[in-house]
Amino acid sequence: MKTNEIKCKTALSKSLLPGLDYSLNPYRGCQHTCAYCYVPNVLRIKRSTWGSFVDVKTNIPIILSKELKSKKPGVVAISTVTDPYQPIEKKYKLTRYCLEQLLLRDFPVCIQTKSDLIIRDIDLISKFSKAEVMFSIATLDDSKRKLLEPYSSTIKERFIALKKCSDRGIKTSIFFGPVYPTIKLEDLPIIIDAFIENGATEIMVDKLNLKPGIKENVEKILKSDISKNIANYDLIKKNIFMIAKGKNIKIVNAF
Repeated sequence: MKTNEIKCKTALSKSLLPGLDYSLNPYRGCQHTCAYCYVPNVLRIKRSTWGSFVDVKTNIPIILSKELKSKKPGVVAISTVTDPYQPIEKKYKLTRYCLEQLLLRDFPVCIQTKSDLIIRDIDLISKFSKAEVMFSIATLDDSKRKLLEPYSSTIKERFIALKKCSDRGIKTSIFFGPVYPTIKLEDLPIIIDAFIENGATEIMVDKLNLKPGIKENVEKILKSDISKNIANYDLIKKNIFMIAKGKNIKIVNAF
C-alpha cells in the first residue's frame, strides 16, 4: 500500500445526497479494497490500482477550520468516497481532528464506516447536538465479507462498535448495501434481527451498483454468475420492507 501525503485546497464539498449538505473526505483512496466499490468510477481511477494507494490530506483539519468560519451550518457527511476510519486513520487521526473542528461549531455530522476504529472517537461524537453513525453491513457471513471486503473490520467487530455507539446515545443506522448477491430471502429476518439487537434504529437498503467493471470484478472473486441474484434485488427489497413492518424499524431506499 502506497501512502502519499498531500495538501488539499478545500475540505467541505457540496453534497447532492438527500439530507446531507456537505461531504468531507480526509483521504483519497481506501485500504478496504471492496470489490464492489463504485468510487473508482466516480473519481476516474483505474480499478486495477484501487486499494493500492491512499492519498492523505494532511492539512485538511486546518482548511476545515478556516472554512467553518464562513459556512452556513448543515449536515456534514463523513465520508462519501472513502472510509474515514480505514486503517491509516489510526496513524494520522485526520477524521478525529476534523471532528474536533466540527464540534467547535457543532455542525451536524453523519459518519459512514465499515470500521470499528470509530470506537476511539465515541467520546467526541457523543458530544454533538446531532450526530449519526451509519455502519455498512451487507452480510452476516464473514467468509463472504473476507472475499468482497478483504481489509475491512469483521462483521462481529462492526456489531460491537454499533452497540457501543448506540449505548452512548448516538443515533445508529445500517447501510445494508450493496445487498450481497449471495443473500437469500430466508436470510433476511435473521439479518434484520441482528441489526435491531445491536442498536440500529434505521436501515438504508441499496442494490449492487453496476457501474463499468463492478459486476465483472465481483463475479471474478465469487467465481459465479451473479446476474440472477441481481435480478432478484427488487424481490429482496420488497421482503425487507415487509419484515420491517412488524419489527418497528425504519427502512429507506439509498437513492
